[in-house]
Amino acid sequence: MNDPGVLADLPAPQGVPTDGPAIAIRALGKRFGDLIAVKGIDLDVPRGSFFGLVGPNGAGKTTTLSMVTGLLRPDHGKAFVLGRDVWADPVAAKRLLGVLPDGLKLFDRLTGLQLITYAGLLHGMSRDLATSRASELIAALGLSEAQGKLVVDYSAGMTKKATLACALVHAPRVLVLDEPFEAVDPISAATIRRILEDYVAAGGTVVLSSHVMDLVQRLCSHVAVIADGQVLAVGQTDDVRGGRSLEERFVELVGGSTEVEGLSWLRTSSD
Repeated sequence: MNDPGVLADLPAPQGVPTDGPAIAIRALGKRFGDLIAVKGIDLDVPRGSFFGLVGPNGAGKTTTLSMVTGLLRPDHGKAFVLGRDVWADPVAAKRLLGVLPDGLKLFDRLTGLQLITYAGLLHGMSRDLATSRASELIAALGLSEAQGKLVVDYSAGMTKKATLACALVHAPRVLVLDEPFEAVDPISAATIRRILEDYVAAGGTVVLSSHVMDLVQRLCSHVAVIADGQVLAVGQTDDVRGGRSLEERFVELVGGSTEVEGLSWLRTSSD
């Protein structure tokens, strides 16, 4: 490790057994110039859990998930998916993953049906099976009327649902979802929640990053709070909350004021 500073001082990452957690993160670190975005995170995601990852903007959540899913190479440490080293054996690890990334460019000159089918083909599925599953997902997610439209013409919420379908089409064992409910209408959000809850009930593992504390509290069996590139708290959601709401516990851990000063001009009525 040639990187100076905090990352250079981190201990060597340790491996995990093949029967260990769904995702294991060991001493994971990432630097962007002078900014150390992730500072040697260690984290285990239990198999069969609905795991929430929460933190303020710039906390390192998306960077961490990008390294775990093979989208961004770490400067230090390792990540494992069901015992497979993501960067030493990326093909084996990615076969087990379904990923809804944040802001990744899509092949948006395909129709919705074509895009989801193509995702299945990339995972080695036959065309018939990929098309069949894509059609089922489109129906389940309320995209039937838009399946023949180009994705470039989709709304933000429709694009989010199509991207989720791409993550699900090959029936992965682990789902990593970055803000899956962002821009999605309440009816579609309820449908997505049912799909994910059924998936976990059948033995799958979901890792969900979100800023909506109430959603994470209601959905997730486990949660990790990240700030400034470090894990501040992790465990079963009720244990991390400690008898308070997750939002209250989050504010306590992360710090910062919730009081609003000034802006008196906003409270002045006008004719």
